[in-house]
Amino acid sequence: MTTDQFQFTVSSTDGRARTGEIRMPRGVIRTPAFMPVGTAGSVKAMYPDQVKALGADVVLGNTYHLMLRPGAERVARLGGLHTFMNWPYPILTDSGGFQVMSLSALRKVEESGVTFQSHIDGSTHFMSPERSIEIQGLLGSDIQMQLDECVRLPCSEDEAERAMELSLRWAERCKIAFGDQPGRAMFGIVQGGTVERLRVLSAEALVELDLKGYAIGGLAVGEPQDVMLTMIDIVEPYLPAQKPRYLMGVGTPDDIVESVRRGVDMFDCVMPTRAGRHGQAFTRRGRLNLRNARHAEDPTPLDPESKCPASNTYSRAYLHHLVRSGEILGMMLLTWNNLAYYQELMAGLRKAITDNRLDAYIDEVKAGWASGGSDDEPVPAGK
Repeated sequence: MTTDQFQFTVSSTDGRARTGEIRMPRGVIRTPAFMPVGTAGSVKAMYPDQVKALGADVVLGNTYHLMLRPGAERVARLGGLHTFMNWPYPILTDSGGFQVMSLSALRKVEESGVTFQSHIDGSTHFMSPERSIEIQGLLGSDIQMQLDECVRLPCSEDEAERAMELSLRWAERCKIAFGDQPGRAMFGIVQGGTVERLRVLSAEALVELDLKGYAIGGLAVGEPQDVMLTMIDIVEPYLPAQKPRYLMGVGTPDDIVESVRRGVDMFDCVMPTRAGRHGQAFTRRGRLNLRNARHAEDPTPLDPESKCPASNTYSRAYLHHLVRSGEILGMMLLTWNNLAYYQELMAGLRKAITDNRLDAYIDEVKAGWASGGSDDEPVPAGK
């Protein structure tokens, strides 16, 4: 049942992990939730109804990409992002801050905001906290993120502190710009690099703003997993139990299960879709690279136990052929498989928490990954 307000309830716990629901006018988000990334208004290589059928309750849109093309004002004139991309369910938009820092060849960060050059055509743009919220409002997203400065790791403690304090001031301005929007929410983003003191200060200051939810940002940018998990361990006790917690840009299935164990409710990552476009498949028996010759004469499907047709119908030999031939269908089928696996993993985690057997479930999942002779290769960077 939906509601005209933004509501989050926790329904069961197992240790620090919890299941719950975010209720919004456009639908209910079951947590822990994985949000497929629809960077420029589409989840790459997927139809919207496929994404929903796999179990996704919410998708992510990117403010940076959509403001540059086709433009937030144009999307608004065409009825908003939900209508534009034919997704009538909840949408979360990030603030654009990470992409400004990572994609722009030239940028200048000031108190007022950030001036940057488009990675598309080199044109100059200015993004302030107020403009970020304005763009997200024009897009019509249901959950909007504050503008923050995401520094590259590793960085000095002084640099992490400067960016964290600037992000806090920007969070206050974003809250004012967002105002009161019944049924929608704005989340703050905890920053501070890998410095415990800064992460705690950031979390405490954001909680004082009494926002609808809180994200942990600035991680999954190349640091070892144990560093990321340590930062979650540090921050989680300072975040309100009655509000959702979102770990931005994460990640691998192993990152997700370990973060759920630590009380995180929401995730997004380009990994399942990007991997599919580069010939890689996530399965309950580990990650496979369909480019590898060992799959050339394998008649078995990726996962006969999966309910997804891409996983249980097409042979690995055929998928190998499609990938090696550069056929678009190969990208589509592997992306479909990967998003299906991620949603099946989230459903398994929710059930395990409800049944109070999360640790056992995670052990079973990891044993499955280890049993399948997976092709342990990194997912390529870029688009």
